[in-house]
Amino acid sequence: MTLHAWPAQQRVRHGEPVAEALPPELADCGRVVLATTRSLARSRIAEATRAAIGAKLVGEFATMRAHSPVEDVLALAALLRETRADRVVALGGGSVIDGSKVACAAVWRGLADQAALLGLATSRGADAEQWDEPTLSPRITAVPTTLSAAEFAPHAGFTDIAAGRKYRALHAMQVPIAVVLDPAATMETPAELLLSSGIRAVDHAAERLCARKRAAFSDAVSRQALEMLAVALPAIHRKGDDMEARAAAQQAMWLSVMGGWAGVPVGASHGIGYILGGGRGVPHGITSCLGLPAVMRWNEPVNAAQQRVVADILGGGTASEALRRFIRGLGLPTTLGEVGIGEEEIPALAAKWDGGPPIATNPRTVNGTADVEAILRLML
Repeated sequence: MTLHAWPAQQRVRHGEPVAEALPPELADCGRVVLATTRSLARSRIAEATRAAIGAKLVGEFATMRAHSPVEDVLALAALLRETRADRVVALGGGSVIDGSKVACAAVWRGLADQAALLGLATSRGADAEQWDEPTLSPRITAVPTTLSAAEFAPHAGFTDIAAGRKYRALHAMQVPIAVVLDPAATMETPAELLLSSGIRAVDHAAERLCARKRAAFSDAVSRQALEMLAVALPAIHRKGDDMEARAAAQQAMWLSVMGGWAGVPVGASHGIGYILGGGRGVPHGITSCLGLPAVMRWNEPVNAAQQRVVADILGGGTASEALRRFIRGLGLPTTLGEVGIGEEEIPALAAKWDGGPPIATNPRTVNGTADVEAILRLML
């Protein structure tokens, strides 16, 4: 049996600016907290977001760091309790949105310390389809500034920095209740961050197109996403103010995660990305730039036919070659050395795998840390 589970997301608004799209989303809210980052706090899009929230704004949290550290998530949860917020407007990329998801879950469950928060990660998907808690508050309205697509997923990553380990929490109600896709919201995002987050979206689509377990719905949305990203990302790289390309990229990254709703998993590129992010602080998108070509090469013995679809969309050759060429063409790195990771670090990084998904759902079975090491060596 294949189960298609829809996350608890009600609306996606696109084609209108934050100033027009956000107020209707907050019409039934009384108390709103704005969650963002230090780098965005004084941006034009933040000012537009504050103005759109208006008098309902009761607090701001502008210190969410990369990979949503436990300490930052707990601090945001404390602010949500203190202000009695019934909505979080999450303005930013994957870390802000994921951090907001886990902070909301902490408020719902009355979790206020690190041990309790880490306990959210123990049930690997047990709450993926639970829609039986409609009164959970606060919920999130997301205004994404990158192309990571975190705002469309019910799962969230968060990090124990001291241990160098990234965890994953999942609940159907964690997904933002609404998303505002305003291409102007991406204009102040640094080019490397925006384009690498676009490769994260490529990763979502490509790993599902090449998955061991597939579904027609997933194949359709993943292929469409990849075709759109193959055009939109180079267009943004060539001409930074191409708003049509930015809007198309936003639509494509939305499509890129829909295959997960059909139960199609991602694989080792995502899983190794969690290791590189949690263990060495490599940004989400950059982990996909490094990992996806290497994982495709490692998987080729078991899914070469599926990989040809990816390769053909991206210009030919093998999927690994096409991806590396495409990523390089955007001015992004493809090797561990370019992010300061040496070969001597590989065994310790591989040892961080806990045996679970998404590495465990890779098309070519990963039998242990030796296989993880082998994949990491393909990134040298």
